Amino acid sequence: MEEIIPRAEATLKYARISSRKVKIVADLIKGKRVDEALAIVKYTPKASSEVIEKLLKSAIANAENNHNMTHEKLYVAEIYANQGPTLKRIRPAAKGSAVRIRKRTSHITIVLKERD
Repeated sequence: MEEIIPRAEATLKYARISSRKVKIVADLIKGKRVDEALAIVKYTPKASSEVIEKLLKSAIANAENNHNMTHEKLYVAEIYANQGPTLKRIRPAAKGSAVRIRKRTSHITIVLKERD
């Protein structure tokens, strides 16, 4: 019979940042221990690091409180950012024309698991 591996996750939907920008920081912390991941995110000068830090702390809280996992064993098993809906805005341009501005959003998910 298959053993069920406990996992805790946190999801942020409609984050007002492009998923492409989030993936840069997400790749840095994938597979790392939770404390190490927090340190990396805290000192990475990227726009998405603040958003990911908050979401990572939420995932840790979910793991400890809802799934009775121990903080020391946790690691970032998966982290992915998918594209959300794009907000379309219009900016006036020369000769009475208009330019479309795409304000992209993303859905970010962090999955934590315990290491033996």
